[in-house]
Amino acid sequence: MIPHDYHIHTLFSCDSQATMTEMCQAALERGIPEIGFSDHFDLMPEDQSYDFFQADAWWEALQHCRDNFQDLLTIRAGIELGEPHRFQDAVHVLLDNYPWDYSLGSLHWVGSMNIFDPLYFKQPEERGYKDYFREMAKMVAEADFDILAHIDIIKRYGFDTYGSYDPHSFEDEIRTILRICAERGLALEINTVTLRRPVSQAAPAEVVLRWFREEGGRWVTLGSDAHLPEHVGFGLEQAIDAIKSVGYSNLACFEARQPRPLPFSQY
Repeated sequence: MIPHDYHIHTLFSCDSQATMTEMCQAALERGIPEIGFSDHFDLMPEDQSYDFFQADAWWEALQHCRDNFQDLLTIRAGIELGEPHRFQDAVHVLLDNYPWDYSLGSLHWVGSMNIFDPLYFKQPEERGYKDYFREMAKMVAEADFDILAHIDIIKRYGFDTYGSYDPHSFEDEIRTILRICAERGLALEINTVTLRRPVSQAAPAEVVLRWFREEGGRWVTLGSDAHLPEHVGFGLEQAIDAIKSVGYSNLACFEARQPRPLPFSQY
């Protein structure tokens, strides 16, 4: 059984047309007992999602699903915060004004460059990746969020330009991020969107999970990054195997922005 999927997008994100109801039904069909919606909240003016998220309408739709699926599915309220260290005042207003279960910290921009833009990868590989990880270290040190989303999502398109991605090449930079997360009690998401891409590697790969454990990281969550109903829960069995293989005995479940352990032995 897949115990949860905490990274699901809906039509409240500019890059999805799926309704919350459709995503709930997809989770039920896959036998997933708990999901979390985490639509984009992006404040970079150049971002395609800029000023797209409508919080009040989102919460109304969420409550509708909770009412309709209350005996079948646990539905958590999450939000994916883009570059939260750069927009801390706006982030605090959003987090304070609604009863979130968790927030994802997400990095899509390095300076004025978007890591999904092919132009970002015109620079040398070492600089492209290291600049990204150094910006992420700043984000995890400064921003208010609960779960670090897809730590090395940059490989999603970096692979197309640079070829194979080996996290060992950036171990120092990645360990710095993981150490800060562990010290702050932040959770690390294992995101499987990159298993649907040519890089064919979860974000992060198993070795990075091992580093997180070595650095004292306690909390780990699962996320498919689904934008379509058929992607809900995608690859999460593989992610669970990786989590177990490095010595974790539980996942983290979130409620009211507080993590609690969900032992693998319970399912």
